[in-house]
Amino acid sequence: MNKKIHLKRLLSFALFLTIPHTYVCGQDNDIDSSVDLDEIVIKAYSGNEKKDKVNQIEVIGSSQLVRAACCNLGESFTTNPSVDATYSDAATGAKQIKLLGLNGKYVQMLIENVPNLRGAAIPYGLSYIPGTWMQSIQVSKGASSVKNGYESTTGQINIEYKKPQTEEEINGNLFLNSSMKYEANMDGNIHINDRLSTNLLLHYENRQMDHDGNHDNFMDIPHQRQYNLMHRWRYFSDKWVSQFLIQLLHDERESGMIDSEKKKYDIPLYRIGIETKRYAFQWKNALFLNSDKNSSVALMLHGSWHDADNDFGNTYYDVTQKNGYAQLMYETDFSERHSLSTGVSLNCDKYDEASSLFLSDKTIDKEIVSGIYTQYTYKLHRKLTAMAGIRWDFSSKYDGFFTPRVHLKYSPSEKVTFRASVGKGRRTPHCLAENSHLLASGRNFYFEKNMKQEEAWNYGFSTNFTFPIHDKNLEVNAEYYFTDFQNSLVVNVDGKNGDHSVSFENLDGKNYSHTVQLDVTYPFGKILDVTAACRFNDVRTTFDGILCTQPLTSRIKGLLTMGFKSKLDIWHFDITGQINGKGKLYDQSSYPAFFQLQAQISREFRHFTVYVGGENLTAYKMSHPVIAADNPWSDRFDATQVWGPTHGAMAYAGLRFNFKRQSKN
Repeated sequence: MNKKIHLKRLLSFALFLTIPHTYVCGQDNDIDSSVDLDEIVIKAYSGNEKKDKVNQIEVIGSSQLVRAACCNLGESFTTNPSVDATYSDAATGAKQIKLLGLNGKYVQMLIENVPNLRGAAIPYGLSYIPGTWMQSIQVSKGASSVKNGYESTTGQINIEYKKPQTEEEINGNLFLNSSMKYEANMDGNIHINDRLSTNLLLHYENRQMDHDGNHDNFMDIPHQRQYNLMHRWRYFSDKWVSQFLIQLLHDERESGMIDSEKKKYDIPLYRIGIETKRYAFQWKNALFLNSDKNSSVALMLHGSWHDADNDFGNTYYDVTQKNGYAQLMYETDFSERHSLSTGVSLNCDKYDEASSLFLSDKTIDKEIVSGIYTQYTYKLHRKLTAMAGIRWDFSSKYDGFFTPRVHLKYSPSEKVTFRASVGKGRRTPHCLAENSHLLASGRNFYFEKNMKQEEAWNYGFSTNFTFPIHDKNLEVNAEYYFTDFQNSLVVNVDGKNGDHSVSFENLDGKNYSHTVQLDVTYPFGKILDVTAACRFNDVRTTFDGILCTQPLTSRIKGLLTMGFKSKLDIWHFDITGQINGKGKLYDQSSYPAFFQLQAQISREFRHFTVYVGGENLTAYKMSHPVIAADNPWSDRFDATQVWGPTHGAMAYAGLRFNFKRQSKN
C-alpha cells in the first residue's frame, strides 16, 4: 500500500513538472530518473550539459555549484564558459553578468520560471539569491520562448530553489574568507502530511573590515551586511498543485574613503551608502485536465516591493519599485507530433524616484502591459522539432507591438544535433534604476527626453557532436549568435556633453553583437572531468555618430576547468583557469589581457563536508581601480571603469552539513 501511494505521489509530481511542457513549476533534481521539462532533460548527477532539445540550454546543477565559492548567484558562473560575471564598479561590490557579450539587463531573469529581478533590482540582484538556496540554474541563449514575455533578448537564466517536497532534511553552510566576510546559511523542510510540505531558507552575511590593497585610502571591497529569508509551501492532489513562497531581504553596503589615523584630510570623507529592502511573493497553480493529452491550466502570480536608498558623496538617488505580474496559460497535446500553448499575461510597474540629479523633487513612472501569446510545437520522431510562437502586448507607454520567435532542431543521429533560432526581444529602459553604479563617479548626468523602447533581433545557430572515445563521450559544441538592435539605451560616457559626463540617449546608428563559442567536455575515466572553451565577442555601439567597440567588454575569453574526485568519492579537487582578453575603455584606449586561477579542495564525511579554496590565485589586479581616489569630490573621480579584479588573491574555508530524517520504515 505504501509503495502504491509513493508511486502515485511521484507520478503526480512528475506530471506537474512537465505541465505544460515548459517552465511552469520547476523540476526536481532529487530523483535518479530523467524528468522532461521545457525542452530540457534534467538529471540529478548532471553538471553542465548541453540538452538534446529544441532550445540551446545549459544546466548548472548542484554538483557544479559546490565546485567553487558560490556564495550567491553572481558567483555561480565561475566554471561556466557562457556567462561572465564581473564587478560593475570598484566601490559598491555590485556584480553584473554578460551573455553573448551584452549587459545582463538583456537577459530575462526567472525565479522558477516567473519573471523576477527586474528594473531597480538589476544592479545588485545577483547577490539576493544565496548559493546554498539554489537547486539548479538553467541558462538559455538567444531567442527564448514567448511564454515568459517579450523581455528576453540574449537569453534567459532560470533559478530553481530547493523544494519543500524533497526528502526531509536540514542543511547548513558556514563560510569565511580572508577579507573577513562570513556567512551562515540554513534550510530545512517538513512534510506536514502526504499532500502538504513546507521549507524555510535563511541567509546571513557580514563583512566590516576595511580593505585597501593598493593603499590609496579608498576601500577596495565594501562593508556589507545582508539578512535574507524565504518561506515556501507546496500542496498537491490528483488534479491540482499549488506552490507559494515569500522572500524578505535587507541589504546594506558601505564604501568610500577610509578614516585613517595616518592621514589627515583637508577635505571631508567621501562615503557611499546603499540600503535595500525587498519583499516579494510568488504563487503558482496548475490544474490537470486530461493526462492523456497533457492538458492543463496554470496560473502564476508574482508581486514585489523594492526600495533602495543610494548615497554617493553629496549625490543621492532613492527608488521604490512596485511590481505585480499575472499569467494564465493553457496547454495541450493534439497528438504525439502536435502541441499548443496559449495564454494571457499582465505586468504592472511603478517607479518612485528621487535624486539630487533631478530638477523636480520626485518623479513617478508607471507602465501597465497586457499581452497574449500562442506557441505551436511540431515533433517528427526524435529527429526534427519546430517551435513557433508569437505574442502581442499593449503597453501604456509604447502602445501595441508583436514579438515573434522561431526555433528549429534537427538530429540526423543521436550523436549529431543542429539548432537554429530567430526572435525579437524588447524592454523598457530605466536609466538610473538600472545603472545606479555609475553614480560612483564625479561625472555630470544628462537624460534624453522620451526614451524609446529597446528593441533587438537575435539570430542563433549551434551544433553539438558526440564522439565515443574509450567508452566515454567527447562532447563538442559550437555556436554563433548575432544580436542586432533597432533601438537601445546608449550610456554615453565622456561623449558629446564633454569629459566627465554621462549621457543616457536613444540609439542613433548601429548597435550589435557577434558571439562565437566552442567548448569541449570529456570525462577521463570516473575520476576526472575536463571542460575547455573559447569565445570571441565583437560588440559595437554608435557613440556620437562613430561606431565604436563597446567599452569594458573583453573580445576573447578562454576557460579550462578540471574536476577530480577520489575513487571513494570523498575527496574533490577543482581548478579553473580563465583568460580574459583585451578590451576598450570609455576613451577607446585599450586595457590588457589577464589570467585568473581558482582552486578548491573538499573532503566529505557522513554528515558534513569541509572545503578550502582560493580565488584569483594569480593575484592579478588593477593597480588603481578608483581614479582620483585622493580627491573623490572632483569631477575626475571615477570608480566605474573596472575591467579586471580589484583585489588580490582571496582564500576561503567553509563547512557544509546535512542531516536527513530517519525513515519511519
